[in-house]
Amino acid sequence: MSQASGPSAAAAPGAHLLPSYLQADKLGPWGIYLQQVDRVIPYLGNLARWAETLKRPKRILIVDVPIHMDDGTVAHFEGYRVQHNVSRGPGKGGVRFHQDVTLSEVMALSAWMSVKNAAVNVPYGGAKGGIRVDPKKLSLGELERITRRYTSEIGIIIGPNKDIPAPDVNTNEQIMAWMMDTYSMNTGSTATGVVTGKPVDLGGSLGRREATGRGVFTVGAEAAKHIGLDIAGSRVAIQGFGNVGGVAGKLFAEAGARVVAVQDHGGTIYREAGLDVPALLKHVQETGSVSGFAQAEVITNDQFWDVDCDILIPAALEQQITAANAGRIKARMIIEGANGPTTPEADDILQERNVLVLPDVIANAGGVTVSYFEWVQDFSSFFWDEDEINARLVKIMKGAFAGIWQVAQDNKVSLRTAAFIVACTRILRTRELRGLYP
Repeated sequence: MSQASGPSAAAAPGAHLLPSYLQADKLGPWGIYLQQVDRVIPYLGNLARWAETLKRPKRILIVDVPIHMDDGTVAHFEGYRVQHNVSRGPGKGGVRFHQDVTLSEVMALSAWMSVKNAAVNVPYGGAKGGIRVDPKKLSLGELERITRRYTSEIGIIIGPNKDIPAPDVNTNEQIMAWMMDTYSMNTGSTATGVVTGKPVDLGGSLGRREATGRGVFTVGAEAAKHIGLDIAGSRVAIQGFGNVGGVAGKLFAEAGARVVAVQDHGGTIYREAGLDVPALLKHVQETGSVSGFAQAEVITNDQFWDVDCDILIPAALEQQITAANAGRIKARMIIEGANGPTTPEADDILQERNVLVLPDVIANAGGVTVSYFEWVQDFSSFFWDEDEINARLVKIMKGAFAGIWQVAQDNKVSLRTAAFIVACTRILRTRELRGLYP
């Protein structure tokens, strides 16, 4: 669907003036997001007059990131920070280091963060950042230099009350520590709240590392009750076995599920009787991949989509479930641990096949929820114990899921459309209340 032909075209006479990089048919992930917005507009009532707000990022910053390499050369990398919407609060979203990062991807991820934050009702807008680089090819010193230079370049738009980065693909606590330190040095005072996902010793929160995977498990367990699926004894297949998929797999296994297949960048492994998840997690920690795990058989990456399972958790990158493989999936329920793993065409196929899809904007919102807790703790300099954090996380996730489930039932729509109804209504109501300045 092109930007100009969407349901909002009549209400937005300026839509045809969109620059090419904002149009749905120009770039992948951003185009997927625009299609999702178009699907929700008929449910927004009078707020639909503001819908064009959702289709235009508030601010896009593209930066050059030059660094000295270890061999004495100077290399240049392209970096991004996109603030999609800040009507409800500071921008919030991760930073990824990946060789395939594009502006379209970062724009879409920032928009999904706007929706995600509103869906669980934390007081943030949506933002995202990234550098087009393969961090595995960098030394530790080069990684630190690229992180610090990138932070300095985007420092004009980030801050504890402006935009708060966090870890994402190929970034971690150490990188957040470098970002926090760089920003603090540039502003002249320690600002722990400029990033979340930091080491605990620098104002990070207990429970943050496991929060996204814990959220995946929490909403999955809640949804299973609604479709009569017993988690104990269920079969789970997971794509991506890092911070999200690994934690989710551990929690599902502890609840009695059998994790029968896991796929990551190193390959795909399978065991019908169920993988030994603690042993697999240790193997991944030691080797960096599921490849070579002795207690499983190897299957092809394509065969992963044919695995007999009850629950499928895509927890890697976007656009993994497409029209080409959605018809092969045997799961009763898909829990999106990654951002944007399912295309709109695949969504339609899965809905026709009565496969319940728990969308990313609610399923993986545990990370940003505990990031919010971290930010609050940094401001107050008062820190909670892990049991309290986990209890607060579960309460928010269950409440958000219950509300979205009810909206889906009332409007006879998918959970994704229901989540967008809830989130976009909150965003646009705030936009309307604030008005336009000047």
